[in-house]
Amino acid sequence: MKIAHLLTGKGSSVITVTPDDLVVTVLALLAEHRIGAIVATHDGSHIDGIVSERDIVRAMAADPDAGTTGGVRPRSVSSIMSAPVVTIGLDSDIDEAMSIMTDSRIRHLPVVDDEGLLVGLVSIGDVVKAKLSALEEEKSALLDYLNRGG
Repeated sequence: MKIAHLLTGKGSSVITVTPDDLVVTVLALLAEHRIGAIVATHDGSHIDGIVSERDIVRAMAADPDAGTTGGVRPRSVSSIMSAPVVTIGLDSDIDEAMSIMTDSRIRHLPVVDDEGLLVGLVSIGDVVKAKLSALEEEKSALLDYLNRGG
């Protein structure tokens, strides 16, 4: 299955922030939308970075005063975001997405078009769900074949 097909079922909306936004904005959006990462973009199309829950935890752990400040200091997204960002194209296969996520140790993969512009975001959960669905369809087809006498 191609990433474009996965996005057709899932949808292509992406929650974004600007690199100049504050981390507290990211925290609120993560909680509101029940998601694990947000793309940082200055214009809604070009990817500047990505901020995941892991990035926030690492930033808090690196702050010696995090315990006394509640861990959330007024800091910009650009100060904690991961960049450059690993991306995947619409024509890529979900197996490639799984491989990239595993090798890069990431859970979220922005999807870009041929010009490198942001068109979606897939999570490891999206990819696993699509893979399981494809395997279920294959199993069903094989059982039908066997039940018809091969």
